[in-house]
Amino acid sequence: MRNNALMIGVGGMARHHLRTILQHFPDTNFTVVSDPSDEMYAETVKVFEENNRPVPPNVKDLDKLLNTYGDELDTAFIITPHKFHHDQAKACLEAGIDVLLEKPMVMTADEAVSLIETRDKTGQHLVVAFQGSLSMQVRTADKLLRSDIIGDIRTINGQVWQKWLGPHEGSWRQNPELSGGGFMFDTGAHLLNTVSDLAGEPFVEVSAFLDNRGRPVDINGVVIGRLESGPLVTLNACGEAFPSCHSEVRVIGTKGMIRTGVWGKYLDIKYRGEDDWTAVPVPHSLGVWDQFMAVRSGDIENPSPPEIGLRMAKLWDAIKASAGQGGIPVKISE
Repeated sequence: MRNNALMIGVGGMARHHLRTILQHFPDTNFTVVSDPSDEMYAETVKVFEENNRPVPPNVKDLDKLLNTYGDELDTAFIITPHKFHHDQAKACLEAGIDVLLEKPMVMTADEAVSLIETRDKTGQHLVVAFQGSLSMQVRTADKLLRSDIIGDIRTINGQVWQKWLGPHEGSWRQNPELSGGGFMFDTGAHLLNTVSDLAGEPFVEVSAFLDNRGRPVDINGVVIGRLESGPLVTLNACGEAFPSCHSEVRVIGTKGMIRTGVWGKYLDIKYRGEDDWTAVPVPHSLGVWDQFMAVRSGDIENPSPPEIGLRMAKLWDAIKASAGQGGIPVKISE
């Protein structure tokens, strides 16, 4: 499949994804990139040169870029501060470009609805780059849970921890105008999304506590939730952990339990009466770009559509509302 690509935002995370794409997807040609920072672009040039791939130009103004290159482009990977996701994704979709959009998809539920409407109007693909939803581990776990292999779900416990506070001190990630939230909405977004995926049904009520530790955004957070059919959920996000970035989610049922990570990465199962975990084999995947390409080619249904961005926005709004009232339970409407 022809794939002339655009990358919007070429910071550290973008370059991490870019290395995988350049090494494993020779049919993807980056026609152009867009980033306001000359320094970030210079580092990106090195990545292309290291992989013996043509260096694309950097056009800082997205409107100008789409006017110049829009007819040539097939895909866009957007990895920018959260505030810009909606407008950049909407512009690309309306230009006839399929979009892989970094998480969290948007800042508000209204923005999520807008992107769903734009996706429907244009007929373009929009995939949210949640590594969990796009991982073989979480997709396999979802199938197992829907097959009743561990019985009825009673509780779900998820946690994620990272040395996030210090390394991002003073960055856009701790600027609420650009980020929309702190650790729970950044790395913790994977926790909220993967648990929602595995639950297979919506949250209807949450009680939350967020601790900013004197910063403009939350650093640590705890959420207690109730799902539509009654199972209870606990979520713990610690953004000032020791040097690390790790996670675990356990889904406990009447016949057994499953554990995985918020990014996937591993999947184990334990049945009632067993002492040890058994690793569950899953198909190989090269990550989010691999799954994005599979969606575009029609090989799979979109595992991470914009509807999960709407689900995420509603859940985050309820968490903020509860935390702002000292943990008072807040109901989430459809």
